[in-house]
Amino acid sequence: MHVEGLSINLATVRAQCGFAEAVEICLKHGITAIAPWRDQVAATGLEEAARIVSANGLKLTGLCRGGFFPAVEAAGREKALDDNRRAIDEAATLGADCLVLVVGGLPGASKDIDGARRMVEEGIAALLPHARAAGVPLAIEPLHPMYAADRACVNTLRQALDMCEALGPGVGVAIDVYHVWWDPDLANQIARAGAMKAIFAHHICDWLAPTRDMLTDRGMMGDGVIDLKGIRHRIEAAGFHGAQEVEIFSAENWWKRPADEVITTCVERYRSCC
Repeated sequence: MHVEGLSINLATVRAQCGFAEAVEICLKHGITAIAPWRDQVAATGLEEAARIVSANGLKLTGLCRGGFFPAVEAAGREKALDDNRRAIDEAATLGADCLVLVVGGLPGASKDIDGARRMVEEGIAALLPHARAAGVPLAIEPLHPMYAADRACVNTLRQALDMCEALGPGVGVAIDVYHVWWDPDLANQIARAGAMKAIFAHHICDWLAPTRDMLTDRGMMGDGVIDLKGIRHRIEAAGFHGAQEVEIFSAENWWKRPADEVITTCVERYRSCC
């Protein structure tokens, strides 16, 4: 039976299996939408991954990830741009809906977060001609403020949308509930994103209380404190009706379970909690 409206970000089973096996398990459960990571694609080979996608009629709700623009030296920033151009080409080959951008944090020993954000905006601006020519939308993913120093200096949906407005067509946002659920301005910014037609992806999991690890202790939907149905309602009211993409990093729980069990649970919780 086809599971409509559900995508699996393959990070959810990255510890258990590679690209081809993950696809096989998703198809077994009636899931035809996925979002792979670049290292998973590289391990399989880009051409083979594209063949698997085409042969199975898969929809890619995104490719993870581009970004990490700030660097101390200009050469480092240019190196990042080169890698992002390759990521855009990979997304185009795979037919991904968007390239997700985790924008990067403070370079070196810098304490200048405003400067880092300028580097991010300048980096995306430099990428845009290539992305537009390739037909690949760029989705800025604001990350929770706990990642501001090392992973993403864009931390609210408002900040991401301000960049989208400044940059113009071809740039939008990936709304990951794990990163934005706490934001008191979230409802207003989702509505704003909808008016801008800037919602390119909707990622789901849950926030555990307490959280034992800043990166690898995400919860399965329904196990935490996020109002998943409420956020989904707002996103759909804003005009986005794409698949909800499950993305769970869970070193001590879900990555230790059989992949089939994880995907089975994703389907059950998607139907009951989302």
